[in-house]
Amino acid sequence: MQKIADILLRGYSISKNSLLFRIRREGEFQEFTYSDVLEMVKSIAGFLKSKNFKKGDRAAILGENCPEWGISYFAIQWAGGVCVPLDARASQVDWEHFLRHSESKFIFVSNRFLDDILEIRDNIENLEEIITFPSPKEGTVAFDEVTNFKEKMEIPVDRDSDELAIILYTSGTTGTSKGVMLSHKNIISDIEGIMKIFDFNENDHLFSVLPMHHVFEGTCGFLTPIYAGAKITFARSLKPNELLEDLKDTEPTVFLAVPLLLEKLYIGFQKNLKKAPLLKKFIFNSLRVISYLLNPVTGKKAAKILFKSVREKMGFGKIKYIVSGGAALSDWVCKGFEELGFPIYQGYGLSETSPVVSANRPTAKIKNESVGLPLPGVEVKIINPDEKGVGEIAVKGDIVMLGYYKDKKATEKVFDGDWFLTGDLGFIDKDGYLHITGRKKSVIVTKGGKNIYPEEIEEKLLLSPLIKECLVLARIHPRTKTEIIHAIIYPDYEEIDNRAKIEGVDPSEDIIKEWIEEEIEKVNQKLADYKKIKSFSLRDEEFPKTTTQKIKRYLFEEGGIEI
Repeated sequence: MQKIADILLRGYSISKNSLLFRIRREGEFQEFTYSDVLEMVKSIAGFLKSKNFKKGDRAAILGENCPEWGISYFAIQWAGGVCVPLDARASQVDWEHFLRHSESKFIFVSNRFLDDILEIRDNIENLEEIITFPSPKEGTVAFDEVTNFKEKMEIPVDRDSDELAIILYTSGTTGTSKGVMLSHKNIISDIEGIMKIFDFNENDHLFSVLPMHHVFEGTCGFLTPIYAGAKITFARSLKPNELLEDLKDTEPTVFLAVPLLLEKLYIGFQKNLKKAPLLKKFIFNSLRVISYLLNPVTGKKAAKILFKSVREKMGFGKIKYIVSGGAALSDWVCKGFEELGFPIYQGYGLSETSPVVSANRPTAKIKNESVGLPLPGVEVKIINPDEKGVGEIAVKGDIVMLGYYKDKKATEKVFDGDWFLTGDLGFIDKDGYLHITGRKKSVIVTKGGKNIYPEEIEEKLLLSPLIKECLVLARIHPRTKTEIIHAIIYPDYEEIDNRAKIEGVDPSEDIIKEWIEEEIEKVNQKLADYKKIKSFSLRDEEFPKTTTQKIKRYLFEEGGIEI
């Protein structure tokens, strides 16, 4: 397999007249088979060719998850183009920059974002056509028009596997966006590695909730299912009631999630359990104890049997794999799902690695405190490890990007020969499993030369029911002018209110500070002296986050800030 267009042909050869995409619209599921999608792709590619769209030209996509997004993606690849998926949560200023920087000639845009693109259209000289979906709008080319274009392109443009296929603009925790260049070989190598460790086939059904422009969903939740001839149902929204309704009607076998989504699902389950009658609580807790005792001798099969009805009520009755990526999954969330018999697997990857580098897998011992074993064909090593074996993670293999678009300096900075330097810190245990300890840029180095990994302290803080989000940073003490460990806390105000009702007090700012200080002290008791939190501040709103729900740490890490 040489090019991304071949992925659709492979899926078609397996599941010709079977369902590929579906989404609920106006109360009913709208469905697209593999045959439907292939014919639409040929028509759109023919339209692009008629507009002088040539091999290597760029075309962008901006929209929410839906069949039209996926069809547009394959049409661009079929016509020999380079796809530029845009972050739907970025700003209008960002979109203008990305479109101009990538020199995109065409953009496929959903109705939701069309007005924003029309406002900046005249500022982007390279932009020639706007194709809008799912319904037409004045001043643009309608999606229906291009999917019914008569002069179809029957055969995809031939591409070399090393040619550029995608430009992904990162929206990371470190600030400035860069255009990650991924080749056909990069993406296909990653898919083939995933297929070697997970049993993915035409009988599988994936429920898509993560944004398709992001490489985790793009490769693992979109292209991999099509490679296998499987089905994809798109959640119509992330509103809890609609999400759960779609989930139950889909009964997926595969579910990709970021940690925050899994946390919300588990917390929602715990809240419902609290409201349950005493008898139900007693039965559930009894089953939990039995499961805990039997799991070690049954290979965790006890939990799968005892909590089958719980999983069915949540829409996960047929689930084979729940894969968590994009950020570190908290231990308590992971163990909570495992207790209920959910087949949960944590992995690791980056936009620059297409993305999957490593994953826990069904065919090996599962260590979800790690991010699993490297994919077949992928090499991982630790650079300059300290006395504990912690150092920068470097990756080598066909999954590693071509470089950053129009940024030779940034590209050279992240390569050491053939090794890509991830900027992440971690270690490899005696069994070969990779463990992530934090970001290289986030490490706090004390005057005594000790390394403090903020993520380690943050994970402990998040075990408190009163703390919803937090960041641990180095700050300058105003009096001593020395560097100390400071925590910024976003409390769980719902839990604060619940405790205030129980204790019969008014949750004033002073009370909240007192309770959070108590929680911090509990954490400090478990930390070495040089790691202890010396000061904290409260936020009254959530932290700004990336698409994969990681806090934008760089916004709070400016050097020399006093507290």
